[in-house]
Amino acid sequence: MRSSDTGRAGAEREAGPLSGFTVAVTADRRAEDLLALLRRRGARVLHGPAMRTVPLEDDAELRKVTGELLARPPHLVVGTTAVGLRGWFAAAEGWGMGAGLSEVLGGARLLARGPKVKGALRGVGLTEEWSPASESMAEVLDHLRTFELRGARVAVQLHGDPLHEFRAALTEAGADVVAVPVYRWLPPEDPGPLDRLTDAVLAGSVDALPFTSAPAALALLARAETRGKRDQLLGVLRESVLVACVGPVTAAPLQALGIPTVAPDRFRLAPLVDLLCRELPSRATTLRVHGHLLTLRGTSALVDGTPRPLSPASAALLRRLTEQPGRVVPRTALLRALPGTATDPHALDSAISRLRTALATPGLVQTVVKRGYRLAVEP
Repeated sequence: MRSSDTGRAGAEREAGPLSGFTVAVTADRRAEDLLALLRRRGARVLHGPAMRTVPLEDDAELRKVTGELLARPPHLVVGTTAVGLRGWFAAAEGWGMGAGLSEVLGGARLLARGPKVKGALRGVGLTEEWSPASESMAEVLDHLRTFELRGARVAVQLHGDPLHEFRAALTEAGADVVAVPVYRWLPPEDPGPLDRLTDAVLAGSVDALPFTSAPAALALLARAETRGKRDQLLGVLRESVLVACVGPVTAAPLQALGIPTVAPDRFRLAPLVDLLCRELPSRATTLRVHGHLLTLRGTSALVDGTPRPLSPASAALLRRLTEQPGRVVPRTALLRALPGTATDPHALDSAISRLRTALATPGLVQTVVKRGYRLAVEP
């Protein structure tokens, strides 16, 4: 390993793999777990819930569907999330329907989307008949097509995503499909945090957006559309922000809009954060400048492993300088790189001064009289 690589690895260990990066989180359910994982790894986190969860015990629609299933038991039941199943049973217990629900589901053929769902079923004394290795709803659908579905009553536990195509395919096969709306989502009561998160993304202040559900991603875009910013947001997500999804179900609607996504091998929060810890540092620019190791990490910098927070303007200038390391970048080019529509040359001088102050290390950014500025990159 080269000495510069050794120094870079040491700096990342000291500062945390996500130090200097800003990650925006739109999750509501289990948001605190995700926020804690990101912060422990050094990330600056913005949180703006894109939706809120309807408490199961207050969900009249879920209670109505549960009563219908007790009256007319299903032949097949598809469980899609562990937390949803556990919540459903807890709510049914509160309504005095817990024993009836256990009996009805115990008499049905149970399909579990993944190992966590299997664990939830076994936790209430039930056993699944089959579960896919991939945790894919497409594989669940393929398996269901091996059954005689005409006239069969199939209960499908939803997980925020209405699963329109999945349910439509079962209906076309002749099944009587009952949607079980576990933890339905509504818009947040206060959209302010989500609006501020969106504005930070549009301003170039966010490096990554991890999504744990497709509805949250779509809710972010829907809110942006009401503010007349959907097209602008789509452009940023397609070009400059790392969009990470917990799995293919979450990624599907984003990919349909032309947004590139990455996903971990295992569809869990910890692997999702581990993926960010690999992807974001790999996109960082590291240079040896004036005897120091300078790393541009999103909208922040590391100087010899020490985080140096940057304003959006300072980050934009440093990014432009690193595109031509060691070469003079003309004043006009740097002026264009500043956020907004700055045209006053004095604005550039002030911004460079603030960048030097933020880096807190003399000699990194050099002035080339009457021409522009350069990073003092060593051969």
